[in-house]
Amino acid sequence: MNPEQLARLQLFASIEGGSAFWSYEIEQHGASETLDRLLANHYDEGDHALGNIRARILAKSAIERVQEIVQAGAQLITPDDIDWPIQLNELPAPPIALIIKGDREVLTESARSLAIVGTRNPTPYGNRIAGDLAAGAVDREWLVVSGGAYGIDSMAHQATLLAGGRTVAFLAGGFEHNYPAGNERLFNEIAETGLLVSEVMPSVRAEPFRFLTRNRLIAALSKGTIVVEAAYRSGSLRTAREAAELMRLVMAVPGPITSPTSEGCHRLISERSAELVTSISEVMELVNPLGSE
Repeated sequence: MNPEQLARLQLFASIEGGSAFWSYEIEQHGASETLDRLLANHYDEGDHALGNIRARILAKSAIERVQEIVQAGAQLITPDDIDWPIQLNELPAPPIALIIKGDREVLTESARSLAIVGTRNPTPYGNRIAGDLAAGAVDREWLVVSGGAYGIDSMAHQATLLAGGRTVAFLAGGFEHNYPAGNERLFNEIAETGLLVSEVMPSVRAEPFRFLTRNRLIAALSKGTIVVEAAYRSGSLRTAREAAELMRLVMAVPGPITSPTSEGCHRLISERSAELVTSISEVMELVNPLGSE
């Protein structure tokens, strides 16, 4: 790694993802200068949790952090890399960097990717629809993106793998503490042909706020986001909102009007925040109207 990449790694390891302020500073001044400014107390002490950030920077050297990534069997990817997914740069707070594990070549397919998200407690109906949509996307050579959680996320990943496709899972924690732990086997299978992605160092554990932060990455990478089942208030709706703010397509699958797990989808549809879809053919008409399925 060159000095600029090492400086970016130190910032990545010390600043929580989703900070528009620090993303702007790095874009304007570069990683090395931003790191120097931080260590030289250039910024107001009371702002942006500077004390905690400086403490984390000084806790480990950049070389130690490189070794941590290598020991986790992972790689660092930054906006300077040729295979960086440029659609992430459209975020108000683009990631400083990402840690990836698996087949890096998957990133070259990310322009044709669909996110499938939903509740952690799906009905059999929701599982079937998520599986059908994922398999249909594979048949049409699209990449399937989700968050690696139980429920709809897991079904989307599993159906993609069973159909011989490639899938990307954005995790809220580091690769040494994959969450949920019960999906460890699934994560290993994803890494064989697809990609695991994290916005934190391998030793960092998942926290509730990090799930919301990572949702913006799912929305930004994907050309469209499909919500299969979601409660009236859920993280999946947050992903849908993030996608809409980025002018990405948002789609929702309707369910029984008596089902609480479909209330979020019905809310998106009734508010005209999402297109109603019932099949992969309808999805393709929206995301790829001028192309073939």
